[in-house]
Amino acid sequence: MRGGVTAPLRLRLDTAALTDNWRALARMSGGAACGAAVKANGYGLGATTVATRLAEAGCRDFFVATWAEAERLAPLRLPALAVLHGVRDEDMALAASGIARPVLGTPQQVARWRAAGGGACDVMVDTGMNRLGVSPDAVRAGLLDGLAIDTLHSHLACADEDHAMNAAQRDAFAALRGATTARRMALANSAGIALGSGYHFDLTRPGVALYGGIPRAEFAGVIRQVAYPEAQILQRRTVPAGETVGYNATWTAARDTEVAILNLGYADGYRRAFSDRGSAGGGTLPVIGRVSMDLVALDVTADPALVEGDWVTLDYALPEAAARSGVSQYELLTGLGRRFVKPQDA
Repeated sequence: MRGGVTAPLRLRLDTAALTDNWRALARMSGGAACGAAVKANGYGLGATTVATRLAEAGCRDFFVATWAEAERLAPLRLPALAVLHGVRDEDMALAASGIARPVLGTPQQVARWRAAGGGACDVMVDTGMNRLGVSPDAVRAGLLDGLAIDTLHSHLACADEDHAMNAAQRDAFAALRGATTARRMALANSAGIALGSGYHFDLTRPGVALYGGIPRAEFAGVIRQVAYPEAQILQRRTVPAGETVGYNATWTAARDTEVAILNLGYADGYRRAFSDRGSAGGGTLPVIGRVSMDLVALDVTADPALVEGDWVTLDYALPEAAARSGVSQYELLTGLGRRFVKPQDA
C-alpha cells in the first residue's frame, strides 16, 4: 500500500527459495566463499529485502553496480559490499566514507584511488571479455603495486554455454595468482559455478541463479523460482464466437470465451512478447491477444470461479518464460516495473 491506496498488481517473493538457492550455490562452490550480486535493485526484486535475507542465511560478500546502489544498502551494514563499476571522480566523496570497496577497472581508476590514499579495494582484470578491467600485462608490469587489494576479479563471457573461451579465461586468470597482494581471486558468476571447481578460485559471485534463473542445465531441479507476479482482475466478460480481443484484433474467439482483463502490461515489465504466448494458472489460463501498456487478457473459461477483484498469478518460471517470449531470463527479472507492490514473502 502506498499513500493509503492499494495497488492492483504485486510481486510475491518466495524468500525461502531465495535463501535455498544461495545455499545450493554455496554447496556447488565447494571450498570457495559464495557471494551475491544484488545490483539492479536485487535483479528487480528489491535489493534491501534480498540482501537482508541472504545475510541472514550466511552470505558475507555482496556486489552492486554503482555507488548509488551501495548508498541505498549502507544502512544494512552488510559484512562486505563492493561496487563493480569502480570509482569515478564524482564517486570519490561517497567512496571515501567506507560504505563499500570499489572494484577498480581502469588505470585511471587505479591512479585516482591511489592518489586519494589507496584504502581497501578490489580490482577487475579483463581476461578476454573486453568489457571492464585492466589488462593482465598491466598487472604483471606493476600497475597494482602498493594497493591494498582484497579481491582480484575477472568475468566469464560465455559461461552459460560450453565454449573454448571459458577455459582460456580461467587459465589467463589463474596465471595471475601471486602477481598481486590480493587475498582472494573471483571469476565465476552463476553459470561459472556449474563449470566446476577449476573456476571457483576463492570466491564466487552468483546473480541470476539466486533469483530463479537457470543459466545452465546443471541447475535444473536445484534452483527454485523466487518471483511470482500477481495481478488483479478488473473485469470478467464473455466474448462471443467470432469477435476479437485487444489491439490489432490478433486473436479471434473460436467459441464463446470467458475473458478476464488483468491490471498488468508492458509498462510493468510484462512484455509484449507474451502476447498469445504467456499464461497463468499453470498454463490453464492463456494470454490472448496483444499485451498492452497496462492490460492483459486471459482466457479463463477453464476457471469459472474467477471474478472481478480476484488475484491471478502469472506463469513466470524464468526458463519457461524466456523460452515462450524469446526474452532473456535476466531481462524478464530486471524489467519488472516499479508499479508492482514488492516484496511480499510467500
